[in-house]
Amino acid sequence: MLRNDIHKVLIIGSGPIIIGQACEFDYSGTQACKALRECGYKIVLVNSNPATIMTDPVMADATYIEPLNAERIEQIIAQERPDALLPNLGGQTGLNLAMELSKKGILDKYGVRVIGVNLDAIERGEDRQIFKDTMTKLGIETPQSEIAYSVENAETIASRLGYPVVVRPAYTMGGTGGGLVYNVEELRAIVIRGLEASLTHQCLIEESVLGWEELEVEVVRDAKNQMIAVCFIENIDPMGVHTGDSFCSAPMLTLSDEVRQRLQEYAFRIVESIGVIGGTNVQFAHDPATGRIVIIEINPRTSRSSALASKATGFPIALISAKLASGMTLDEIPYWRDGTLEKYTPSGDYIVLKFARWAFEKFRGVEDKLGTQMRAVGEVMSIGKTYKETFQKAIRALENGRHGLGFAKDFNRKTLPELLDLLRFPNSERQFILYEALRKGATDEQLFGLTKIKPYFLGQMRELVELEERILQHKGGLPPDDLLIQAKRDGFSDKYLAKILGVLESVIRTRRTALGIVETWHAVPVSGVENAYYYYSSYNGVRNEVPVSSNPKKVMILGGGPNRIGQGIEFDYCCVHAAFAMRDAGYETIMVNCNPETVSTDYDTSDKLYFEPVTLEDVLQIYENEKPEGVIVQFGGQTPLNIARELADAGVKILGTSIDSIDTAEDRDLFRKMMERLAIPMPESGMAANIDEAIRVAGSIGYPIMIRPSFVLGGRAMEVIYDEEMLREYVAKAVGVTPDRPLLLDRFLKEALECEADALSDGREVYIPAVMEHIELAGVHSGDSACVLPPVSIPDRHLDTILAYTRKIAQELQVVGLMNMQYAIENDTVYVIEANPRASRTVPLVSKVCDTQMARIATRLMLGASIADLDLRPKVIPHYGAKEAVFPFDKFPEVDPVLGPEMRSTGEVLGMASTFGLAYYKSQEAANARLPTEEGTLLVSLSEKPDSAAKVISAFVKLGFRIIGTEGTILWLKEHGVPGEVVQKINEGRPNVLDAIVNRQVCLVINTPSARRDARADDASIRKAAIKYKVPYLTTLAAAAAAAQGIRSARDSAGGVKSIQAYHANIR
Repeated sequence: MLRNDIHKVLIIGSGPIIIGQACEFDYSGTQACKALRECGYKIVLVNSNPATIMTDPVMADATYIEPLNAERIEQIIAQERPDALLPNLGGQTGLNLAMELSKKGILDKYGVRVIGVNLDAIERGEDRQIFKDTMTKLGIETPQSEIAYSVENAETIASRLGYPVVVRPAYTMGGTGGGLVYNVEELRAIVIRGLEASLTHQCLIEESVLGWEELEVEVVRDAKNQMIAVCFIENIDPMGVHTGDSFCSAPMLTLSDEVRQRLQEYAFRIVESIGVIGGTNVQFAHDPATGRIVIIEINPRTSRSSALASKATGFPIALISAKLASGMTLDEIPYWRDGTLEKYTPSGDYIVLKFARWAFEKFRGVEDKLGTQMRAVGEVMSIGKTYKETFQKAIRALENGRHGLGFAKDFNRKTLPELLDLLRFPNSERQFILYEALRKGATDEQLFGLTKIKPYFLGQMRELVELEERILQHKGGLPPDDLLIQAKRDGFSDKYLAKILGVLESVIRTRRTALGIVETWHAVPVSGVENAYYYYSSYNGVRNEVPVSSNPKKVMILGGGPNRIGQGIEFDYCCVHAAFAMRDAGYETIMVNCNPETVSTDYDTSDKLYFEPVTLEDVLQIYENEKPEGVIVQFGGQTPLNIARELADAGVKILGTSIDSIDTAEDRDLFRKMMERLAIPMPESGMAANIDEAIRVAGSIGYPIMIRPSFVLGGRAMEVIYDEEMLREYVAKAVGVTPDRPLLLDRFLKEALECEADALSDGREVYIPAVMEHIELAGVHSGDSACVLPPVSIPDRHLDTILAYTRKIAQELQVVGLMNMQYAIENDTVYVIEANPRASRTVPLVSKVCDTQMARIATRLMLGASIADLDLRPKVIPHYGAKEAVFPFDKFPEVDPVLGPEMRSTGEVLGMASTFGLAYYKSQEAANARLPTEEGTLLVSLSEKPDSAAKVISAFVKLGFRIIGTEGTILWLKEHGVPGEVVQKINEGRPNVLDAIVNRQVCLVINTPSARRDARADDASIRKAAIKYKVPYLTTLAAAAAAAQGIRSARDSAGGVKSIQAYHANIR
């Protein structure tokens, strides 16, 4: 029964994408908005992340892209006066904020009720001591543990429990601040970090259950206390690896019915006592030797696991949770099998596996090691009929250049002892190392002893290795038909078979098709709604279960695959909008994607969802089965573009910009020739396939140079090189460089202002909503740079040039749809850096600041509309949007948090205001690096000292800040008329710069690094300390200048809050 005592609901989002809290909360928040609006409620949404579907103005009645803190949310509550707050769909951020708002009396002050969870219940779930006491009352065992409130306290507890122990801070997610420790020194370091990270300044010191089975149950409960177990998840990696990093399966494949029953019974008892309405994730550890089950933790909210459980079972947990929070009960919601949802039980003759995706290669000096703190940046989910098929499907979905388990890196060339040594600690390559260890003769006993991965999973992998060895006996040609048939049924991809046999992928495809070995598609029915399904493929099916319409107006959209640094939620945003626009235009839409965290893989985003890897093999078979009018490849980032040429060669019609135009833009040689023809300047450049060519090119261009491989996204392996020694070091490490895929070398534009323009084109006319100005100068990847639109310091003549160049290039490439252009302005000349005739990371940002639905409009242009038809005109934008990137440096404390040409941010936030200064201030506030508005002490350490530096630092002096710094910096500042006091360098004695940060004597650090990597050690310690002790720090003078402006604006007025709908209403 719907509640009629509430009319307007506030939903708190989870903020920027960070490790441990990713786009699964965009998915759950979007579902909640849909469900509650369907029930007739008005929705007020607050989130700081501009890249999400959730923050689109169409999703809520009032959408606030504002910093997520209690002060801002109180401003929103005062303005909007919601009756209720739904906090359990915004991850840990949403829960923590709800607790804070309640404890400060803000909810009572404005009469806001919390729905979906009981805040006392959250405390019972999140506060380690209360949780432990509750479990004891319920008769459910927890690992032996005690609460520590100080380091000394923790040492006493650990010595009593015996090492190793696990440290778990309260009120955090993604294992933040915690870890497994083996000695007292490690304990001290982790507990200091954990107490800092915890909302309640407490850590649980817990006996280690390392090596036990890790098991999860996803429970949904309603107001009548009806409970259902939606999904049982078995982590294939044992305890000791965070569930976000763990390889896992649904259903549980090796657990007895008796254990499952006990887990369900315990989970129901816990959820009832905590009193959550909606979804709860419960995590257990099981010791198979003794049968002992202990509760590890609960998440009284939708979580990463609930997104996986939803997609694995067809049970949309966030949607149902929102309906239950509004007063409905399970017996009022439909269930495809047994009438209504209180009768739900997990079912299905398929297996689901989740495999994580990491980004260790992005962080120099990070050890690839997995533990109790999450490190993954994304994940894939695969569905199949057998474990072996589903496992190999997950591997080919990962998009890491591997299409099977064998011959990864140099593992095949290692000896068995070397491989066994690599397996001593969990890492991101574990499954690939296991495969080669089995090939080299490792026994199940050896491998179980090292990894605690159960013999069932090792046995399945052994069978794959044995089959592969038989296939390898037929190198240079096709294997016998029976072997090929078996290989396909066991999940070997066409591409991997082609690689290991040394034949073309098309040869494998032609032969298996002739043998009738093709994918059949099978349905996953959706619970809680009428007549909804999505589909997966198998080579082990009997017949097709997917109904195919003869509708000629049918289009296929290829998604972006797993999240990773450089390709994130922004591309999913574009795919979702494409599906919405197609549907509005009367087209049947077909989505292909394999990322369980996203809105694109929600059951009702498109008319038909194929939950499949975005590979040539899978996409081509869906295309041949569905026969759509065409395929959209320009919205899913590099993923679909990587297979676009092969799709076109196989006869697939690509909608929008042609593949030839995309290749021209990607191929530096072709693109440079085009720029010469159009008389548009580019920085001098060259290509090199080896070190001699690279030295010759660098000599003719002149150092410094920017170097990178061709065909990458996210600035992968891009670096600024200052001399031949650095060049030799780079080329020696570069992998896979060939004459076909050479290294690209460009003159590095020093002190250049970077900017970009996003354009829409119909092949003739071009519309450019705005130019975006980067705050960091050239040399920082565009995805990592803060930026502002409209621009604040680009002269009109340069803006006119940028618009003219963008039009010329879009017309020359005959772009149909989206194009992103990147420029740099040096010495009064506008240079083209690159053209991307596809969706880019900036599309959601431009869409929200400028009120131009870029992806939707681009889709209509692909369907044949013209710019003139859509009545697109220049706009006057009376506000500013400042984007700031968010980095995972707190998860990698050993990494120097310095920005460069390779992208390292995981997400972004947006600050919006009527002035640039205030917008920038809000962007820093949203990124949890709030600039100090009170007068205080500023620590300055400048490696390079351009004349502009004195002007920037003097702006802080005028704002009343006291300046301290190292001797060289202070003497130079004094010479330029800026007063300051000397503090000692780290190696000069005590107290030094580090002490000043640790003792919180400074409120802001400006520390510009040396351009040379080998001269950064002292600086790096300052930057790392700033992160550890949560002191805002800036590593570029451009950001420091913006910060001074922001502080000045915030002192005048910290600014109110305003919905995006209100901002849009003022655009003319």
